Amino acid sequence: MKIATYNVNSINARMENLLEWLREENPDVVLLQEIKCEFNAFPFFELQVAGYEAKILGQKSYNGVAVLSRHKIKIIQEGLPDFEDENSRYLEAEINDGKRVYRVASIYLPNGNPPYNAPDDDSKYTYKLRWMEAFYNHAKKLLDLRIPVVLGGDFNVIMTDADIYDPEAFRNNALFREEVKQRLKALEYLGYYDAFRCLHRRTNGYTYWDYGGGAFQNDLGMRIDYLFLSPNAADLLKSCEVDKEPRRKNKPSDHTVLKAELD
Repeated sequence: MKIATYNVNSINARMENLLEWLREENPDVVLLQEIKCEFNAFPFFELQVAGYEAKILGQKSYNGVAVLSRHKIKIIQEGLPDFEDENSRYLEAEINDGKRVYRVASIYLPNGNPPYNAPDDDSKYTYKLRWMEAFYNHAKKLLDLRIPVVLGGDFNVIMTDADIYDPEAFRNNALFREEVKQRLKALEYLGYYDAFRCLHRRTNGYTYWDYGGGAFQNDLGMRIDYLFLSPNAADLLKSCEVDKEPRRKNKPSDHTVLKAELD
């Protein structure tokens, strides 16, 4: 089972790049974030021709998540349970590859920083903390399934100083504040494993680079995209890598692909 997560930053704008990457890598499952379109504007046909069934939770112009699969796919949950949310940020599905049943979720966690024109407005940060609390509660219940669970996506959290090119510049950023890091770390205390860090203790593993200032060329990035594995999935982990090729393409997303293989 090859599974990847990719914040595509508008699927219709990146479709050519995505299809090329799918042809080259042939993953079984892809978790997409920031598709930025509603159902009627999503390129289902093009993905079907490429061999993928797609399930989406869309939103006009913003947010939106999707799960692509070469195998049988069944939607389990649209949005976090017991959490009212006008934004499309969580989509959970069951994947059956003929050998095992997997539970996967595509996650676009809130950014949490205030609007540029209202720097003292903490409503987005409060929303982020509430979202993370609801996510933790649901992730805890998923462990009871005793099957491989993969929670992947753009978590908008920088876990450690090693995960950002300039830690001091981001100390007060909503991606790097202590309350946020503690809430994501709590996922590991539950029993989930950070797939990339299981295999790469010292590599920076950046998955995001700003468009400006030569950030990608100079590797001024941050690690905010993750694949978290339940114990049943972690037992199958064979590899986990950051694939920078999509970020090198013409008109790329500001994120790149994080991919793993479960054997």
